[in-house]
Amino acid sequence: MNSKGRLLHTGLDRPIVERLTELSRSWIGHAHQAATAAETLHRLETLPYDLLVAGRELNVPIEPFLEDVLRRRPALPVLVVAERPDYGEAVRLARLGACDYVPWNPAEPGLLAQSLQSLRGALERSSWQQSGEEDGVSELVGRSEAIRSVARLIRLVAPRRATVLITGRTGTGKELVARAVHAASRRAGGPIVAVNCGAIPENLIEAEFFGHVKGAFTGAVASRAGRFEQADGGDIFLDEIGEMPLDLQSKLLRVLQEREFERVGSSETVKVDVRVLAAANCDLKEKVERGEFREDLYYRLNVVPIQLPSLAERKEDIPLLAEHLIERVCRREDLARKRLAPEALARLMEYNWPGNVRQLENAIDSAVARSGERCLLSPSDFPLPPGPRTASAQTGASLHLPPEGLDFDEVMARLERNLLEQALRRTGGNKKRAADLLRIKRTTFAAKWRSVQERLGQ
Repeated sequence: MNSKGRLLHTGLDRPIVERLTELSRSWIGHAHQAATAAETLHRLETLPYDLLVAGRELNVPIEPFLEDVLRRRPALPVLVVAERPDYGEAVRLARLGACDYVPWNPAEPGLLAQSLQSLRGALERSSWQQSGEEDGVSELVGRSEAIRSVARLIRLVAPRRATVLITGRTGTGKELVARAVHAASRRAGGPIVAVNCGAIPENLIEAEFFGHVKGAFTGAVASRAGRFEQADGGDIFLDEIGEMPLDLQSKLLRVLQEREFERVGSSETVKVDVRVLAAANCDLKEKVERGEFREDLYYRLNVVPIQLPSLAERKEDIPLLAEHLIERVCRREDLARKRLAPEALARLMEYNWPGNVRQLENAIDSAVARSGERCLLSPSDFPLPPGPRTASAQTGASLHLPPEGLDFDEVMARLERNLLEQALRRTGGNKKRAADLLRIKRTTFAAKWRSVQERLGQ
């Protein structure tokens, strides 16, 4: 940075403060300590701090404290240091807006140094969000809070060995997120092996995962390494994990616990260093309750959950996504760069995209082909299938009870979504400001948005 920054820390024990001071001395000009949460909030309102480092030794719970901090300073990078790390807490704090969560071990201070170095680079570029260009997260296109929350989680979990469970509807980009986690980690130099658990015949799935020796079964004419062995030193991405047969689930549980297995037809134990990234577009918890998925495996997989938003939950990202996809299609087809007409963009913004980003990608691909030699993509290039439109197009300004009655819950859900969408449009897609406009918390806004989408089946 041209001038040294200001650091504020609170809730930290003395050994952490000493190490923090030592690590940041070359680039932090002023480091101040706040004794309480109230003093921290007061200092943030009166001085232009560039970074807040918080510990769990505060006089208040860390999560509501973080919400208060970011309500006052939305763009402030916040680093949380924990002597007894809790992955569940890490995920919750990342979703609230913490840019990193670092376990503290005096005998191994490297993680704190690494995190501070990343923050230093981000501050020098004046924006934490830009650091994604260097750590594999840049493929997550968008500026919405929903996608930035996913990016923060990726940066948080990437350096760890913990298993990651990525959930979201079909087409939301679960494999893209898995590859971003891999690219942002220390395992980036190793392999990432992707397996679709629902696409392998059940009689071959064990051999596919763990390999087999020659003669193990009919057709096994030579020994073969399985996908876990191929992923040694890197990551394995298990897509559609909910489709895995129950008998194989117990064997996967052992691999997660012991990092070892036997090839089919062999009693020799193979040890591997593999991190598991799993994905599901179904509700695994419901499968557990129906007896279709092992409960112990579910909890072993769900160490760090990453929930991907639907495209309808991040509509403010559609312009950026569309431009990104158009550029990619034109480059692939060796075409001159095409652009969206304003009316075409309005059409894309109005549609609710039940197929999510994958459907948008297919629509862009089709539109580029339909446009021929034209450089401008028009609304007619996007013959979208009949589907749900935004609530504002379906709900009138006033309501009348028809003689035959109405579905009260559906009507109220449409009215609620109408207000949420109006607030988003008025604030340019900023969910924090939209929540303020409706006099509700940002977390309440996000919960209401998810609720109405589920109630309306979109």
